[in-house]
Amino acid sequence: MTDLNALQYTAEHEWIAVDGDIATVGITDFAADKLGDVVFVELPEVGGEVTGGTVVGEIESTKSVGELYAPVDGEVVEANQAVVDDPSLVNSDPFGDGWLVKVRFSALPDGLLGRDDYTALVGE
Repeated sequence: MTDLNALQYTAEHEWIAVDGDIATVGITDFAADKLGDVVFVELPEVGGEVTGGTVVGEIESTKSVGELYAPVDGEVVEANQAVVDDPSLVNSDPFGDGWLVKVRFSALPDGLLGRDDYTALVGE
């Protein structure tokens, strides 16, 4: 089980797990719940560069279409093909098997939130 207090969060409802210079990124349970049943996930290409704060993918559900923002600048080193093949993983395990991309970064942006600040942001 993922220690949710060890993760960092964005106001765009993404979580980040940092391991060295690799950031694993996913969307939070709050975002997954608000989206509803996820039916399609588009992720950035491995090897591509992403810029923090820009749209790099799409998450489509039975209710709406959400955009995936890159929380950090860097190179995409892995995209979760399991989520592309089975988008329901975003709903069933958003902090585990439902991760989306791994990005090699040089610096984390300012303004990331801890768990308490994120839960206060979403009113939980």
